[in-house]
Amino acid sequence: MEADIFTYHKEEDIVDTQSFQGERRIIIQPTSLNDPKLGSLKQVLVDWINRTLKPEHIVVQSLEEDLYDGLVLHHLLSKFTGVHLPLEEMALTTTAQTRKLEVVLEELDKRLSLQDSSRIKWNVKLIQNKDLLATIHLLVSMVRRFQPELDLPPNVKIEVVALEVNRSGIKSDVQIEVLTEERSDTGSDSLSSTEREDPIEQLLKLDAHKVNTVKKAILHFVNQNMSSMGLQVADLDKQFSDGVILLLLIGQLEGFFIPLCDFNLTPVNPSEMLHNVTLALDLLKDMGLCMSGVNPQGMD
Repeated sequence: MEADIFTYHKEEDIVDTQSFQGERRIIIQPTSLNDPKLGSLKQVLVDWINRTLKPEHIVVQSLEEDLYDGLVLHHLLSKFTGVHLPLEEMALTTTAQTRKLEVVLEELDKRLSLQDSSRIKWNVKLIQNKDLLATIHLLVSMVRRFQPELDLPPNVKIEVVALEVNRSGIKSDVQIEVLTEERSDTGSDSLSSTEREDPIEQLLKLDAHKVNTVKKAILHFVNQNMSSMGLQVADLDKQFSDGVILLLLIGQLEGFFIPLCDFNLTPVNPSEMLHNVTLALDLLKDMGLCMSGVNPQGMD
């Protein structure tokens, strides 16, 4: 029955992708995560925190894992400003952690004198999601404001990918992010000019939770374009394997109708699924997209 196409998912399995609406995600390139300069900066910041909070018997080992709940940032704020916010010491629930971060970051932003919101590269959501880039930007700003004599590694630059989802597609843009100020050193201050892989290919080499961010962005793009047909995709791996959603999506994006007689709307065996996927890839080739690295049989 054709109605089966509308029952690919259970209602509770629908992925919430509204958070991607009008949002731009910045993700560190995997190659930059191994940059010695980045590693040096991270270690200096960890050592700085541990020296500062040694009297409180607080020890930080990871910038990503140890700052997301607001406890360390709250103690740093109190140490450098003397401000003691009326917050519980240990925020055990996500709601409590969110509230604590909101209060702490609001006070920090005031103390850092960053009235221009465009200069603020962190927020509650990013810190709570253990975003390394946002966490480093925040800590570097705190060092510059509260302990400017601390010698941070200079000229730390990393390569990032900016992901943006809109109606017309997913835009990815490779950029250079400056973490600490430049100095007039001899030699090149640019990153390696070796040939780079496609940004999406690079992102898929990240840790699982970061790959999930990329997949959610793709899901948002797909569902944004399939909503007019009453369709919702919740699982990229399963729902694209038979080629039906892919064909319907191509038709939506390109503004043409693919006759139902040309493909199997409800494929029931591998042969029908392979036919659908092959047709979809042929259409993409006809549209000028390079599909040389995609194997129809590899999409199941």
